[in-house]
Amino acid sequence: GFAVGAVEKSAVITGRDIVPGDVVLGLASSGAHSNGYSLVRKIIARAQPDLNAPFDGDKTLADAIMAPTRIYVKPMLALMAALPVKGMAHITGGGLTENVPRVLPEAVKAVIEKSAWQRPKLFQWLQSEGNVAESEMHRVFNCGIGMVVIVAAEDADMAAEQLRSTGETVYNLGTIEARAEGQAQTVVV
Repeated sequence: GFAVGAVEKSAVITGRDIVPGDVVLGLASSGAHSNGYSLVRKIIARAQPDLNAPFDGDKTLADAIMAPTRIYVKPMLALMAALPVKGMAHITGGGLTENVPRVLPEAVKAVIEKSAWQRPKLFQWLQSEGNVAESEMHRVFNCGIGMVVIVAAEDADMAAEQLRSTGETVYNLGTIEARAEGQAQTVVV
């Protein structure tokens, strides 16, 4: 399946107003969000786990792997009605390091601190059982962050509060910094 949306051209959020000092917020994912499943299948084939054994609380490993993708449209529409949103990226195929740059102007980079959130057990298991390098985890998987939102520093607390009021789990992931030519546009440190 897929989701389709429409937006007035005048209301498109292009990211052109993103500047150093802006804040990068992350919304929790519900799981792998339909991404990285070629690698997930290889890891399962290699590890041969009991998919029906208890895994994370009352969930089995199969439940964790097959959790439906979260669609953030309602919380995001409420946020956009409450304050200016400078950029947003749904973390899909390409993980954090390939999706966030899609909304960034050339002169900036997002510096994301991996200590800002606890990686869910599913991603810990995938990395361990698959012997997946840290950089590859951030390139392939959302690692627990399903949506990234960029707002001005002065709006960050209000944005987080607004998103939490709609039931979202929100993390302050990092900041936007100036980018030198040749540097990556998203760095996970």
